[in-house]
Amino acid sequence: MNVFLVIFVLTALTFDFLNGFHDSANVVATVIASRAMSPRYALAMSALSNLAGPLLFGVAVATTIGNEVLFSNAVTVPVAESALLSAIIWNLLTWWLGIPSSSSHALIGGFVGAAITGFGFHVIQEEGMIKVIAGLFISPFLGLALGWLVMRIVLSIGALLPPSVNNFFSRAQWLTSLTLGLSHGTNDAQKTMGILALGLVAFGVLPEFTVPIWVILASASAMALGTALGGWRLIRTMGAGFYRVRSTHAFSSQIASAVVILGAALWGAPVSTTQVISSSIVGAGSAERINKVRWGMALNIVNAWLLTIPTTGLLGALLYLFFSRFRI
Repeated sequence: MNVFLVIFVLTALTFDFLNGFHDSANVVATVIASRAMSPRYALAMSALSNLAGPLLFGVAVATTIGNEVLFSNAVTVPVAESALLSAIIWNLLTWWLGIPSSSSHALIGGFVGAAITGFGFHVIQEEGMIKVIAGLFISPFLGLALGWLVMRIVLSIGALLPPSVNNFFSRAQWLTSLTLGLSHGTNDAQKTMGILALGLVAFGVLPEFTVPIWVILASASAMALGTALGGWRLIRTMGAGFYRVRSTHAFSSQIASAVVILGAALWGAPVSTTQVISSSIVGAGSAERINKVRWGMALNIVNAWLLTIPTTGLLGALLYLFFSRFRI
């Protein structure tokens, strides 16, 4: 067996594991912060739903990443390996600093940076790249707006009901957080599936781009394992960094996030689950009171988002120059 193929597959699954580890904060932070569920149960349910998501809702995002962003002449092992390693480095750095950042932005930045360095700008497929950019940059605003809207509806209904209605919002999070986990697995795990399938084509293992069932199962399992272990530094940031999250905020943000992320996945657009979920949390908090949100924390996260694509693009370019020296 080609040793470079084994290294490539392990690198892809390592990225998926770290993606789950890094992004578990997104899925479980609010349900833990609002005390609707214990951390153990929240992470276990999130891990299982991340595993089930890609099996239930198809692989449209994987097809976009692996078959609609680059033309076939740029589909090479050094490009794919460089993209994965640049995203891994960025995820580890931002995890260590406790800053929620986008694994999606990191992967796309490294992917495009490596491809352009090796083959020039003409290898980018315009239609596919527009879909990717639209998903990544429009989705946070949708999360913010929908989080605000759902929270306003919740507040309006809650004003007509006794305080015990908060018990409903706590219990309902078992369903909303499950749905959010399914949507997260459906969108995020597919990005690795797309890169992994793309690499298998480059190695000659697959005659054309398709996503085998073993790639789906391996990618979903790696993400589920990472989610089960959880990134506690980021959970603290997402669950308490913006404001004190209560059951109504958690319920509202989970509904808003799940709708945006799952809708994008069915369309085939990769989105940053970190951006969508954190913006929906901000939207829910600002719907109650604009000065409730710690906007300084939100600004720090925005700065990390703005740095992600150029930084990983540069990393991807440098790594490509290294890997292109090997005959793989």
